[in-house]
Amino acid sequence: MTQEQTLVKTLDFQLNIQSDNESLLYDATVESRWAYNETIRLAKQGVDWDEIPDRVADHADLVKNTTQRVVAKALGAMENYHAYDDFGLPSHTKDGTYPLRANYEEGYNLTLRDDGTVEFRISAKPYKHVNGVLEGDDTHLDILRAALTGDGWTIGTAEALFHNGNPELHINVTNTKQTVREKQDSRTVIGLDVNEDNVALSALSAEGIEDTLVIDFPEIKFERHRYFTMRKRVQNAEKPSIHDTLEGQEERFVRDRLHKVSRHIVDWSRQFEKPCIVFEDLKEMRDSIDYGTRMNRRLHHLPFRALQYYTSYKAAFEGVPTAWIAPEYTSQRCPLCGHMERGNRNKKRFKCRSCGQQDHADRSASVNIAVKGIRKHQEWTVPALNSLPQVRTVRRQASGAVDAPTVTHDTVRGYQTDGVTGVSD
Repeated sequence: MTQEQTLVKTLDFQLNIQSDNESLLYDATVESRWAYNETIRLAKQGVDWDEIPDRVADHADLVKNTTQRVVAKALGAMENYHAYDDFGLPSHTKDGTYPLRANYEEGYNLTLRDDGTVEFRISAKPYKHVNGVLEGDDTHLDILRAALTGDGWTIGTAEALFHNGNPELHINVTNTKQTVREKQDSRTVIGLDVNEDNVALSALSAEGIEDTLVIDFPEIKFERHRYFTMRKRVQNAEKPSIHDTLEGQEERFVRDRLHKVSRHIVDWSRQFEKPCIVFEDLKEMRDSIDYGTRMNRRLHHLPFRALQYYTSYKAAFEGVPTAWIAPEYTSQRCPLCGHMERGNRNKKRFKCRSCGQQDHADRSASVNIAVKGIRKHQEWTVPALNSLPQVRTVRRQASGAVDAPTVTHDTVRGYQTDGVTGVSD
């Protein structure tokens, strides 16, 4: 049994602009920045959101459809700024360019030529167009050609922007053929525990724990602290333009790492029979956090929701379903005996005071998440867990996953880390 689900993919292309109008596209993206800033300014002033699109469109030197799409994105940022990355309330004083957003066959058009090239036409400003040829990854071009011939894909909105000074077009396409299994029709449940500097994964089937993996990414925590320190310094120096630049660099760095980690998660999960990835529902977590100013800042800025979102949609494109469970007690319960008590965890070490089990704390949490996922979403019974397999850790770097020293844990009574063994009291 399958579940129909809308799957949207973003295709990235470079723009080979044939006519001498690259400056026109640049001017339009600068005007788009004005429309974005004006939208945020009006929203902060308390103007009725239904009135903002027309007010901005009346003064923007852009195609009306494009202006409306830019306004909609700005209002979306206002509405959801705290939901995922929580970098702070959107600013209306940023400089530079901002992507032109447009609907297909309204703000931009594509034409597939006999030789396989795809030509574009972007309505940069009223009655002024930018024309040229798309260039980019062969896989993305193949998907776009399929969409232009009606073969399983439909074309949606696009954004024209400048990346590192080069013009690009990012096109959203929807897959009309891909299906995702019902989460109840799974044979393996992947528990995913997201932390400040890693994610822990445990694959649990009716036969027991199939495998576990910990993916470390300490550079996200490090870079966020570094950017926070730099922003505070330029803020004290009253240089807002530099502050905004640093904020944008931080967002791009974090999102790049999260995309790599989420791809690693999905690729690892696909090795198991009919997998289903289970997340903790952490959307209310920030409301309950109060550990002092410094710790609150760190925890409020953790990209939990963003990583879950990226993993979810990448999994969907592989036909892998995802599910959610309540997060209560997943870090405090022993995955073997079920004993639950606060204080069992000391940094990355979990020790059960009842059965003496010692383990990697985040791996223990991922096992508990998988168990709760089975109980909530599956018809088969949670298997008896008498032992836990060895934990393997990998560390994400800019070039990909790099194997780190293996962290091993004995099955019941002991734990071992990098060759140093400890025995429970």
